[in-house]
Formats: sequence, C-alpha cells, structure tokens
Amino acid sequence: MRMISLAGLLLVLPNLLLMPASGSEEKKPPNFILILADDMAWDDCGAFGNRAIRTPNIDALAREGMRFDRAYLTCSSCSPSRSSIITGRYPHSTDAEELHWPLPASQVTFVERLKASGYWTAAAGKWHLGNAVKNRFDVVHEANPASFQLPTGPEAIGARLASKAKGDAASGCDQWVSTLRDRPRDKPFFLWLAAFDPHRDYADGAIAKPHRPEDVVIPPYLPDAPEVRADLALYYDEIGRLDRFVGEVLAELDRQEASQETVVLFLSDNGRPFPRCKTTLYESGIKTPLIVRWPGRIPAGSHCARLVSSVDIAPTILSLAGLERPPSVQGQDVSILFTDPQAKVSDLIFAEHNWHDYAAHARAVRSERFKYIRNYDNDMPLTPPADAVRSPTYQVMRSLRDARKLTPEQSVCFVRPRTAEELYDTESDPNELHNLADDKDQANTLRRMREALATWEAETDDRKAGPLNPDEFDRETGDPLPNRIRPRPGKLKTVTPIRETPTGA
Repeated sequence: MRMISLAGLLLVLPNLLLMPASGSEEKKPPNFILILADDMAWDDCGAFGNRAIRTPNIDALAREGMRFDRAYLTCSSCSPSRSSIITGRYPHSTDAEELHWPLPASQVTFVERLKASGYWTAAAGKWHLGNAVKNRFDVVHEANPASFQLPTGPEAIGARLASKAKGDAASGCDQWVSTLRDRPRDKPFFLWLAAFDPHRDYADGAIAKPHRPEDVVIPPYLPDAPEVRADLALYYDEIGRLDRFVGEVLAELDRQEASQETVVLFLSDNGRPFPRCKTTLYESGIKTPLIVRWPGRIPAGSHCARLVSSVDIAPTILSLAGLERPPSVQGQDVSILFTDPQAKVSDLIFAEHNWHDYAAHARAVRSERFKYIRNYDNDMPLTPPADAVRSPTYQVMRSLRDARKLTPEQSVCFVRPRTAEELYDTESDPNELHNLADDKDQANTLRRMREALATWEAETDDRKAGPLNPDEFDRETGDPLPNRIRPRPGKLKTVTPIRETPTGA
C-alpha cells in the first residue's frame, strides 16, 4: 500500500475532518464558537494545572476536546492580540493605530469570508476592535463597560451582591446565550464570544462562593503578601464567573442538539493583569490556555504539545469551513493536529510587545524548548499596564522595593536599564528566571534565535526606526499624565544592532 505524503495529507485533511461520523449523513460545514477570556493566564484553570481555582466547565471542555500545551499569542495586549486572531496577521502588520487599535477597514478578517459563504456571524461581549470592522458580522452585541461600573470601595460589596444582573453584565458575557439562542436555524454559524472577565478592576461579589486568599497559587516573581493574595483571589473569582458562562453556552448547544457539528475554541487574549505577566513576552504574558472541542472529530481528552500561534486560528477555521485563506493571512492551517497531535507544523512562534499605556518595543521567538527576547526598549523598566500599576499587588511591591525586601525575580518590573537580550531554557526553567544570554554553552542557541528573529522581522516588514510613542500614565502610580493623548501612528526608534557574540548587556 502506497504511503500518503505529508503534503497530500495536509491537502485532504480539511475534507476528512468535514466528513460526517456516519456515511449516511450529508456533509456540511461545521459551526464555530470562539470563546475569548480577557487577561486570563494560561495556567489559571484546572485543565492546565491550577487546582486552587474552580473552573469545572472549562475543565470539562478540555476533557471533551484537545488541550494545547504550547499555544501562544502574537502579543500580550488585548486589542492587538484580538486583531491577530481575527485577521490571521501579526499586530505590526494590521496597520492599527500604534499597533494597538482600532483595526482599520482595509484589513481582511476571516469572518467576512465565512459570512460571504453563507454563515450567520455574530459577536457578543467585549469588542475592542474599533467600528470599522463591525460590518463583518451580521450581529454585534457590544458590552459597554461604562454602563455597569460600580463603586470600588467598601460600598461595592453590597452593590454587587444586591444585583446579580449587574454582576453578569460586568462579565461581558450576559448576552452570549441569547445570541446563540437567536441564531437562524437554516444556516451554519460563527460566534465570537468575548468576556471582560478577568480584566481589572476587581471587587467582591463576582461569584457566590469566593476563592480564599490562603488558597491562591503565587508565582515566584510575585511576593507572598496579604495584598497579593487578596488581589489574586478576586482575579480567580472573575475566572469563576467566566467559567459559569462557558458552561451555559455549552448547555445551550446541547439543548439545540448542535454540539456534534460545532467546533468550540477557548483561549485568552493575554496573561493575567499582574506585574511580569500582561504586556510582557514571558510565558505568563503570551502563553494561552487553548482548548478545541469537536465531538466525533477531535478525540476527547487529547492534548497536543506542538507549537501553535493565535495567528493560526483564522486560516484553520477557514480550512475547516472548506474556504480558501486570503493572501493577507500570515498564519497557517494547523487542523492536522486535531487528528495527529504529533505532527509538527511550526518550529518557531513569534510575538511582539508595542505601546500599551507606556512606550515599548520588544520581540520574541520561541522554539519548543528555548525562548529568546530582544528588548529594543531596555532603557525603560518593564512596567505592567496602568490598571495593574494601580493594583494592590503593584503598590505593595513598591513598598517592599523601597524596603529592599523583594527578591531579584520580584524586582524585574522596576529595573532600569534592563538587559537587551534574554534567553531561557523553558524545560528546566519554566518561569524564565535564569537568563542564559551570557552562557557560553548556549552561544549557538542564542545565535540561531537571533537569526530567526531577524528573518521574521524582515519577512513581515517589522521596521524599527524613529521614536517610540510616549507614556500616557505615571509608571509609579498609574495615574494619567497631564499631557495624556491617544498615541498617533509613528515610526519606532532606531535600534542598536546586536553583536554576534554574547555580552554582558
């Protein structure tokens, strides 16, 4: 029997996945539901190892589908990350304002391709992509955070507990099920369901049974202080609220008897909104808890350890729908992994960090083992986003810094200048605490990763010339600066070339 080539398999795989479980049924394209958490770390749910947090519905989704253990985002900021997902392009290729938002009308999304082919397309919850691409959907139910802001002081506890409706609205998920319920039944559908949870700010009352501060898992780069534990517990609560809505969507699919023909994807747009997480290129910033369920097509309880990127989601969905990818897409179809999780589709993934409240420009490349980060902005500290700067966690870290009670790992967000290059062995050092850029034994690895990053920057036209757009907030307090304006598009600062041998930078 002649063996089919890998190239041949890649060509026929979408059709194989589209074949019905029994030969008597007519082949039809699947439905899609993409569920997007807001600021949820990859390992802050039971399915990815955090046993302190209660996420029964997300965990069930993983048991019924495939868990991706090396899934990455192109950026650890909300809007540019979402722009990558919906276009299949890297943030610097989307022409969004200061590589952030809004997404211009000139950009092609996979949603209009689905819509043109007969899909009913709808979005519900957090939008954060701008008005120019709303017309790619038949329906957009945009949650408005300004309409449900509640007090953040002691009076917030009573306000939130007194109004379950307001609590649900604060999640951004309260129209998810109704949008699914109201879909036309004579068309395949695509739903973009985006939460505000667990984005800051936090207050008590997100769930009926709050998580206890003494039970939270504190990563080594955060201090074990009461303020940090309480902050993480409230963050856990919002993940718990999100989990409830995930369960309600899955239950509604079952009620409609549509689960078998629906591909459900779950992921987060970036890491947790804490220091050394969101807006960084560490695992805590760009790694995402990707889960894909398709009963009868993807084996239940399976997992994949291959590298995948959020830039691959658009071409993968189009492939499963039997549609051609537009030439603008920079990602690749990874649907072969759904039936062969050992297949290798990417040797490397790439990510970037640009302006987000503060001036920034950094890039990263990751293999299955190593991570290389190039900090073009190393003259500035690794300040977290402004809402995290205002958080109890960051403020207690400031006090501990001043008292010289932080470890070197916990002081990273205050260091200035920072190292220009970072290299980590993620197998032996999963928290990326030991920089190997100066390790002579890793000189060849460093050289290869530098070259890979430079090649990607050239191929994707990632230019670096001109000044960075300025900070909008104070780096110590998170307060708006007097001259705060929305950044306008501008060229990036000139970059000093990297020498070919490791240095003490």
